[in-house]
Amino acid sequence: MDTLENTNGLDLLSKAKRVIIKLGSALLINEDGKVNATRIHAISRDVVKLITEGKQVALVSSGAVALGRDALGLSSKSLKLEEKQAAAAAGQLRLMRAWQDAFQEHNIPVAQALLTIDDTETRRRWLNARATLNTLLEAGAVPIVNENDTVATEEIRYGDNDRLAARVSQMIGADVLVLLSDIDGLYTADPRFNDQAKHIPVVTSLSADILAMGGDANADSGVGSGGMATKLEAARIAMTAGCATLIARGDPTDNPTDQPIEAILNGGRSTWFIPPVTPETARKQWLLGAIKPSGKIYVDEGAAIALSKHKSLLHAGVTKVSGQFSRGDGVEILGPDNKPIARGICAYSSDDALKLIGCKSSEIESIVGFKGRPALIHIDDMVTI
Repeated sequence: MDTLENTNGLDLLSKAKRVIIKLGSALLINEDGKVNATRIHAISRDVVKLITEGKQVALVSSGAVALGRDALGLSSKSLKLEEKQAAAAAGQLRLMRAWQDAFQEHNIPVAQALLTIDDTETRRRWLNARATLNTLLEAGAVPIVNENDTVATEEIRYGDNDRLAARVSQMIGADVLVLLSDIDGLYTADPRFNDQAKHIPVVTSLSADILAMGGDANADSGVGSGGMATKLEAARIAMTAGCATLIARGDPTDNPTDQPIEAILNGGRSTWFIPPVTPETARKQWLLGAIKPSGKIYVDEGAAIALSKHKSLLHAGVTKVSGQFSRGDGVEILGPDNKPIARGICAYSSDDALKLIGCKSSEIESIVGFKGRPALIHIDDMVTI
């Protein structure tokens, strides 16, 4: 399916292979600065259900700074940069312990993944981060992602985990991004101050009017840095990657043991942002239109046939490499007649690719001195022309 026309949100969630769930600090941290273990356990049960349905799930979890503030006795809600970094260092340990305790009951491993903005904006670091997250998901683990606030500065940080969650969704080709917060979706105005505000259940285009509805949903919470405006920006990023976005309450009722995803499936109020295309189609459009080739790779007839059948490009089928490029750069692939047949992101530099022309995967380490990836260009990083 190349487009998502006439598709509803719950149908997208049921068919999703990869789901990212982002949770704000206000959901996970109590007013006394302690972790809300009951809610974390409830959310973990939601995740376990998704996993048993065959989905891979990653969490983007806020809360480290709020937990660290309490642990270090930092009473001010407005912390200096060095105080925030110290609080993140102290709080991240406590946050991971809470998630580990919740998933340990279900015999599901968790893994910490701390990212900075360079990890999603610099191509080579993006490849490394994606490979790590993919490996964790394939191994059945639940990655717990957070911004690395211990080293991030105001100039080189996402600023909120809504955007981070959208970038992670984009990175690993997620089908659905769930933003759980203290509001049950998008309204025409802030419902806390305007009793005439109307809830919007579905958005298919982020028009200027829709973007203008973004307010600050967490302005009074004292924890977290996001609001509706950042959630709309996250939805925009995710939609360009073909990923549907859901905004819903992480505390759907007064009962802290209730599960938010289950509440949505049972008809709970939320807002779905449905993109026009699938992640696969969006990625193909990006590879064709946004990646400028830095070099060329020529392949034999066997490799050309394999690529036409949606196979990865292996070193054995390469006959020639031209141009200078680094790992993570875009390249053009040409067939035996020297005509372009595909475009993709190369897993090796031009220097290493030259050394590996015609070799078998088992020979890679002995030739370049490290255990590289078996494919020169993986099918997920390639689009045929």
